[in-house]
Amino acid sequence: MKRIVKLGMKHRTYAEQKALLGFLFVLPWLLGFILFFIIPLVNSFRYSLSKIEANSSGIKISYIGFENYINALTVNTSFNRTLTEAILNMVVNVPLIVIFSLFLAVLLNQKFIGRSIARSIFFLPVILASGVIMTLETSSLVQAVNDQNQGSGGAIHALGAYELAGLMMDAGVSESVVDYLTGAVERIYQIVSQSGVQILIFLAGIQTISPQLYEASKMEGATGYEAFWKITFPMVSPLILVNMIYTIIDSFSRNGMTDLIKETGFTNFDFGLSSAMAWLYFASIMLILLVSSYIVSKKVFYQE
Repeated sequence: MKRIVKLGMKHRTYAEQKALLGFLFVLPWLLGFILFFIIPLVNSFRYSLSKIEANSSGIKISYIGFENYINALTVNTSFNRTLTEAILNMVVNVPLIVIFSLFLAVLLNQKFIGRSIARSIFFLPVILASGVIMTLETSSLVQAVNDQNQGSGGAIHALGAYELAGLMMDAGVSESVVDYLTGAVERIYQIVSQSGVQILIFLAGIQTISPQLYEASKMEGATGYEAFWKITFPMVSPLILVNMIYTIIDSFSRNGMTDLIKETGFTNFDFGLSSAMAWLYFASIMLILLVSSYIVSKKVFYQE
């Protein structure tokens, strides 16, 4: 395989070689998508335009046009509310997760005793967020939150958030910023549990930055704060875009909207309406990804 690639690259330009290697890199995913996802995707869109009924000979699929989409948007009482909540949670959580991940990656890149253990601890939520462990963790967390809200812990938590908001308001911070930051404090568990992969990506990117850049800036009298904004931040800005896209998709893959779609299809057995909800949800995600990627990509710095 390596020999074939080398022979094919002898008479190609550097740009053509990069394009060919990029295609070979995504080829396994492309083959998997064609073999395993194309048919279910087409069937899902077909079901969203149909009414599906079970009978003695199997299932009967009747074409009804966009009636399922209209029902999801105008008749179903849960779809619009759940979709709005999912989008609002994404808008709040994604900036917090990306900023927190970058901050932790910068700290974990420093030399200190127990650095490997600290890195493992912050990546641990990725392992805990899988399979049965995630189910047990979620149920335990819900019970703990309920117990805290019912007991004195909830009062102490509310008092701490109130004092934090009062301090920022006295310092002249706008009310909208105060509400956002106090909301971030309340979401700290969710932010930490969803930041493991992003921290790892940022950490890998920071370690690729040449130490000579920091040495030169230090000789010129730059502070650590200036080195971060003039060197670290621009160099990892492509990874900010990557992590933003990953976090948006990750936040949309596990929320009330996915539960509603599964409940509609596999509990209420309304597969047509469930498919229509899934396609509307998919369209919303794609629109948000396109808009956010277009805006952030304008600020990305690519080193030549």
